[in-house]
Amino acid sequence: MSRVALGDFEITLVRAGFYWWDGGALFGVVPKNLWSKKFAPDAQNRIRLAFNCYVIRTGDHSILIETGAGDKLDPKARERMGLPETAPGLPEILAAGGMDPDSIDIVINTHLHFDHCSGNTFLSHGGAKPAFPRARYYTRRGEWEHAHTRHIRDSISYIDANYDSLVESGQMQLLDEDAEIAPGISMALAPGHNRDMVVVTATSAGRTFCFFSDLVPTAAHATPSWVAAFDLFPLQVIDTKIRWLEEAARGNWLCGFAHDPEVGFARIEKTAQGFSAAGC
Repeated sequence: MSRVALGDFEITLVRAGFYWWDGGALFGVVPKNLWSKKFAPDAQNRIRLAFNCYVIRTGDHSILIETGAGDKLDPKARERMGLPETAPGLPEILAAGGMDPDSIDIVINTHLHFDHCSGNTFLSHGGAKPAFPRARYYTRRGEWEHAHTRHIRDSISYIDANYDSLVESGQMQLLDEDAEIAPGISMALAPGHNRDMVVVTATSAGRTFCFFSDLVPTAAHATPSWVAAFDLFPLQVIDTKIRWLEEAARGNWLCGFAHDPEVGFARIEKTAQGFSAAGC
């Protein structure tokens, strides 16, 4: 874990594990001889990535952004991703890093793909139980609705046990528009990866942290045209990315990425070629 101060807030990067994923899928039409300079692939063309979560402590709230891959993947999926058969849950990871998991009172899911929200719940006696019983969970209503369409393009990304029991109990709130969910903490629509994904910003004492989620999954993706093959709307990704990167560069924001295994915090710099992310 690494921590930074942001005004009156404290932000902690929590890596909920590492995994291996096809490099071509993560970089789409970008030639391998370019992306492999950033991420060295293994013999199966996979690159090492991370499940990055962030905890923001504001003094009044402890806010967890994303919850990782959890405990619901089948053995074949775990083998394909290079995951161990068993792994500690996110509450245990937080506790090992000196953070009280019971202090988490807000959980944000930027979207409901399994690698971002499977740690919301854990399976117990055939049912899904909240991993953070004191927390109120937040995501977009449109994303939850899309998860149930079972579209052939992305149905594999959704596991109902990660969220349905939370919605049914009222513990997860489904948002219809952008919202400030706690003082200084906002969720804003950033479509492209899918229709209803959000980015999260935290602002305190004139300083801003932005979690880009899968809009900019790694620091290498700060290049606007470097778009993942599994983004549903690639042209929209580019337009949305440019808008957010412009604002991040102009405001000297501190930024976080969903899957970068090395860079936990970065500044966005505008260059002649577009943008770059400089780790800090």
